[in-house]
Amino acid sequence: MTGSDGPHREPGSGVRAAGSASDRAREEEERAVEQALALVGGSSGPGRSGESGERPSRSRDPLAPWDSRDEDLNADRSSDSHTGPSSGSHTGPSSAPHTDRSSDSHTGPSSAPHAHRSSGSDPYDGRDSDLRAARAAPAPGREQPPLPDRPSPGDHAKPPPPSWDRARAVAARAGRGGPSPTIRLPLDRALGHVLAEALGALTDLPSFDTSAMDGWAVAGPGPWAFEAGAGLLAGRGPAAALPDGTAVRIATGARVPPETTAVIRSEHAHVDEARGLLHARRSVVTGQDIRPRGQECRSGEQLVPAGTVVTPAVLGLAAAAGYDALPVVPRPRVDILVLGDELLNAGLPHDGLIRDALGPMLGPWLRALGAEVSGARRLGDDAGALRDALTSSDADLIVTTGGTAAGPVDHVHPVLDALGAELLVDGVAVRPGHPMLLARLSPDGPYLVGLPGNPLAAVSGLLTLAEPLLAGIAGRPAQDPYRALVHAEVHGHPHDTRLVPVVHRPGRAGGRDHVAPLRYNGPAMLRGIAAADGLAVVPPGGVRSGTEVEILDLPWAPATPWTEGCFT
Repeated sequence: MTGSDGPHREPGSGVRAAGSASDRAREEEERAVEQALALVGGSSGPGRSGESGERPSRSRDPLAPWDSRDEDLNADRSSDSHTGPSSGSHTGPSSAPHTDRSSDSHTGPSSAPHAHRSSGSDPYDGRDSDLRAARAAPAPGREQPPLPDRPSPGDHAKPPPPSWDRARAVAARAGRGGPSPTIRLPLDRALGHVLAEALGALTDLPSFDTSAMDGWAVAGPGPWAFEAGAGLLAGRGPAAALPDGTAVRIATGARVPPETTAVIRSEHAHVDEARGLLHARRSVVTGQDIRPRGQECRSGEQLVPAGTVVTPAVLGLAAAAGYDALPVVPRPRVDILVLGDELLNAGLPHDGLIRDALGPMLGPWLRALGAEVSGARRLGDDAGALRDALTSSDADLIVTTGGTAAGPVDHVHPVLDALGAELLVDGVAVRPGHPMLLARLSPDGPYLVGLPGNPLAAVSGLLTLAEPLLAGIAGRPAQDPYRALVHAEVHGHPHDTRLVPVVHRPGRAGGRDHVAPLRYNGPAMLRGIAAADGLAVVPPGGVRSGTEVEILDLPWAPATPWTEGCFT
């Protein structure tokens, strides 16, 4: 055979005169060495990156999942495999294009299953070359069969995964990719939706001068003459103008008569019933305890901007401003597909079967992110059922659990390939959860977020891809990130971002508030995240105590004042 990966033979070598036995053995040994060197990447043909690490340039699509800032990341990344039978990984060349995914069970640099290889290196690197050369060499005197042409890594190797920041940006931009539809919902159904338009005042608030207190409306200087009676009550029509030197009882919210100088609170007034006069116990300031028309807003003034989540307070403001219905963006609709034959719906784990932790968790979590969620569907490890579920869904987003690696029953990638889906993110440089993915099934079809099967790895995928995607679809503005001090050394991955559950702690003796990392932070663990109120974004290499780190809040964190207990 000829080519860069085969041994070169001179024309006529097949009829070369036989030499001594030692010469023939030496020739056979030299050919074996040449073939071994070719197998381990000794030839640098077109498309194969050389020792300089240079890569061919890639086009810049607006949703391209990787850029040059991420190309120094490790291409040989282990995988958060689905716990159970589906966790088998395929690490040989035949598993392209989804190769080299193994279990992400480590929580720090020392437990990495594979030593780091540069993203441009051949899968057969120098550490194994001697062993592979020995296996490739034929016995002396035995003819070596021709080797098949081996594709260069530049042709089929999977590019390095994007950084965590880059992956989140791709997901957010995908969610904002199209115009958001607008619907009008009555106030009692608008809670939790996002305003599609700015909310403007339909009237002045208040729409007339009103009393802020129960008391007396007075005109001019005192003392003031008054007439006995109930006075002015809320909800009544306009009253006659109040002459100077007179007073009238008034209730909170009642319309203030024209020419009123001030309202005197009941507790600040002295009534002389015998003489029919009202005296003030304190000095009276013009306009006191009167809410003037338009004090809160004028008609047409913007009350809240588009993109605001409709909270109970927003509903109250809208009602006060005269709204009966609100223009909102429909909540994104989400389907959840739980993959894996090893999962139980009830009872204790047994006989290699484990409880499904993601099915009960994902629905409420996605609802907390503002989505309309259908009940989780169990599909097991069935490629046909997965394909049918994807093609029949009318959701905006499909979330799958497990099956994103390259094991024998990991069907997500093959099914997406068969459907012609566009992979926007295929793996992320984050631990746990790096085999997560984001795909678009068709230009007009739903998105798919593939979560790893390990529970904390799945949470990582939710916060990395699903949350920004759903925010974009729902029209929510991006949340401003914030940073906090971490009061402990946090070990990092050598090359990837780590997401570590943390809990907020108040500062002591005038010190700053800070966060403390929680112990149970392995990919398959939920004990730490159950006690956490956020996740710390730990850069590659880790951080020292006293360093500021970015914090991702959990949707329910403010209402849960956790204490350390047994979780730290």
